Amino acid sequence: MSKSAVEIKQQVVNEITEKFKSASSLVVVDYRGLKVEEANELRAKFKEAGCDYKVYKNTLVRRAAKELGYDQLDEVNLVGPNAIAFGYADPVAPARILSDFMKTHPAIELKMGIVEGEFYDAAKVKALSEVPSREVLIAKLLGSFKAPLSNFAYLLDAVAKQKAEAGEQ
Repeated sequence: MSKSAVEIKQQVVNEITEKFKSASSLVVVDYRGLKVEEANELRAKFKEAGCDYKVYKNTLVRRAAKELGYDQLDEVNLVGPNAIAFGYADPVAPARILSDFMKTHPAIELKMGIVEGEFYDAAKVKALSEVPSREVLIAKLLGSFKAPLSNFAYLLDAVAKQKAEAGEQ
């Protein structure tokens, strides 16, 4: 027995709701102007980063968003052809990937996002995309720890050599 249209729509709303709940961030993008190959390239970049990139009907997204209290995803803001990028482990990943992709594909447009429950307009999403990745931040932090430790090690070595030259041990 086949499912009714209402059951199918409710199933999609449930899928969107689950993605909203499990994602640490999502970014809405207007994908007009992308060729099929370009859309596939973008989808592959998201998949590589552990993100989902899906196109849903706006009415179904609005219904799921309303259930979760995301009132900004309404009839005013969520119009036109939209795709949603969901980030799970790294909340900055969808914004960064889209921002990098837009450098060579200016046809697409960042519209808005939600990061850890907070609504971001296009300007905030763009600013978020400029935050370095977690790995880069960790590397910088470790680098800042390493410099003083290296200097301290050189100092101890110099003192030891000085004492050895002076005959003191």
